[in-house]
Amino acid sequence: MAFNVNEFRSQMTGDGARPNLFEVSMPFPGFSQPGDAQRKLTFMCKTAQLPGSTIGVVPVQYFGRELKFAGNRSFTDWTITVINDEDFVIRNAFERWMNGINSHNLNIRNPLAGTPGGYTVDADVTQFGKQGNTLKKYRFLGIFPQDIAPIDVDWGSNDTIEEFTITLSYQWWEATADQVA
Repeated sequence: MAFNVNEFRSQMTGDGARPNLFEVSMPFPGFSQPGDAQRKLTFMCKTAQLPGSTIGVVPVQYFGRELKFAGNRSFTDWTITVINDEDFVIRNAFERWMNGINSHNLNIRNPLAGTPGGYTVDADVTQFGKQGNTLKKYRFLGIFPQDIAPIDVDWGSNDTIEEFTITLSYQWWEATADQVA
């Protein structure tokens, strides 16, 4: 087949999805005293990912040959980057969330966190089209913070705003049906 730019363009629906048109929505458990963190996170979440997943491989040897069978699905951790402002509302909520799961000095769980259902929430990442319509929505089920990255402070860092990364573990994700309008 000869190169044909018009055929290529005819396959590019809506001039392609844009990675900067997204929104993250995530509640915080009540014991983390989130205040305004849920609403604020929607605006301050600078980066996230649409999720991936992996199906493992089960190799079986048979007469000197390796045969591969489909194994179990696994889900990698989800990472978001948050812009930090001077009220530290989002960072404080994540720190209290993690402290509720396991405290710094006593190595115990907050009674309000209780079971896994007490310290996990569900979170959404939504991909939008250029006209503001929802293209795809992913829900992460049973999410909780695993790592809060440090914030580097530096006398030489002028004209910048602090950011930090949160790594979250979750049980699985579900996607909405295609919603391209």
